[in-house]
Amino acid sequence: MNILSPRHPLWGMAFRPFYLLAACYGALSVLLWGFGHTGTAALPGFYWHAHEMIWGYTGAVVVGFLLTAVATWTGQPRTQGKALMLLAALWLLARLGAFVGVLAIPGAAAGVAFYWLAAGYMGAAVWRSRNRRNYLAVAALAVFGLLLAVFQFQVARGRFDGLQNGLLAGLSVVAGFIGLIGMRVVPFFTAKRLGGEQVASHPHIMTASLAAPLLMALLYGFQVALPAAAAVAVATGGLLLVQTRRWWRPEVAKEPMLWVLFLGFAFTGAGLIVMGIGHWLPKWNSLGVHLFAVGGIGVMTVGMMVRTALGHTGRPLYPAPKLMTTAFWLMTAAALVRALAAVMLYVQPTAYQHSLYLSAALFAAALLLYLWRYLPWLIAPRTDGKAG
Repeated sequence: MNILSPRHPLWGMAFRPFYLLAACYGALSVLLWGFGHTGTAALPGFYWHAHEMIWGYTGAVVVGFLLTAVATWTGQPRTQGKALMLLAALWLLARLGAFVGVLAIPGAAAGVAFYWLAAGYMGAAVWRSRNRRNYLAVAALAVFGLLLAVFQFQVARGRFDGLQNGLLAGLSVVAGFIGLIGMRVVPFFTAKRLGGEQVASHPHIMTASLAAPLLMALLYGFQVALPAAAAVAVATGGLLLVQTRRWWRPEVAKEPMLWVLFLGFAFTGAGLIVMGIGHWLPKWNSLGVHLFAVGGIGVMTVGMMVRTALGHTGRPLYPAPKLMTTAFWLMTAAALVRALAAVMLYVQPTAYQHSLYLSAALFAAALLLYLWRYLPWLIAPRTDGKAG
C-alpha cells in the first residue's frame, strides 16, 4: 500500500509517524548543532537549537504519545488517517520554517497550529468521555502552543532579551509532560513487570506534577515573578526525585526497560533543581538545563518510544529489543558528557567543544539505533492483527 495513503499502517496511530519523525529529526538536528550549524538570521545559535529540540523533537514525541494514549484512557476512537497526516504536515512545515528564511512565518504559524490542533483532537476525546483527569493534559498542550506563539512573536519583533526565558517556559511544559506521564506509567510498568502492588501516589501529587510546571512555564513565558518560577522549578524537581525513590526496587536495575525510565525521571528532577538554582547562580544554569534536556528528555523519550511502541505494534514487551539497551546507555552517556561540557565551559574551554561533539554524536547514535530497529515495525501492520 502507498505510504501516502491514509489507510497505510503508518497512519494508524499517532505514535507511528511521530516517533519516526522524532528519531530522524532529533538525530539530524543535534548533529547539525553539535558540529557547527549556527541557525538562521531570524533564529541564530542556541536559540535555534533549543527551539528545535523543545518544540520539534520533544513535541513530536509528546504528541505521538498523548494522542495514542488518550484512545486507551478514554475509550474513544483514535486519531488516524487524514487527521494524522494533517498534523504531520504541520510539524514538517514548522521544521522547514526553521531552516528556510522565506518559510519562517508560515513555519511559525504551522508550529503553533500543530499543538493547538493536537490539543483539539485530544480534547474532543477527553470531552466526549468526560475524562476529567485529563483536562489538564489538554490544557498543557494548548499552553505549549501558546508559549510557542509568544516565543515566535518575540523573534519576529527582534526581542532577543526575552527569548531565553521563553525557552525555559517551553522546557517547563515538557517537565510537566514528563511528570504527568512518569507518574502514570513508571509505577505501573514496574508493578506489571516485577509483580507486587503498584506504588500509589496521592491524586494531589499527581496533579501537582503537571500543574506546578505549567505555572512555572507561564511565569517564564510572560516574564513575571521569575524568582518564583525558579523556586517552583526547585520544588518540582524535589517532588520528582522523591517519587523516583518511592517507586524504586532493587530489581529495577536488572531490567533495562525499567531503569531507563527511572533514570530519565531522576535526571528531570535533578535538572529542574539545578536549573532553578541557576536563577541565583547563573553559572549553574547550563548544567541544570542540560541535565534536564539531555538526561531527562533524551533518556525518558528514548525509553518511552521503545516501550510504548512495542505494545501498540503487538510485540512482546520484554526483553528489550536487540540494541535498545545499547541505545539507552548511549543516551545516558550523552547526558553525562553534556553535563561535563557545561562544567568544562568554565574550567577548560578547549575541552568544552570536544565534549559537545561527543555528546551530540552519542545522542544521535541512540536515536539512529532506535530508527534502525523500529522503522520496519512502525510502517507495518500490528503483528496481532488488531487495529492501530
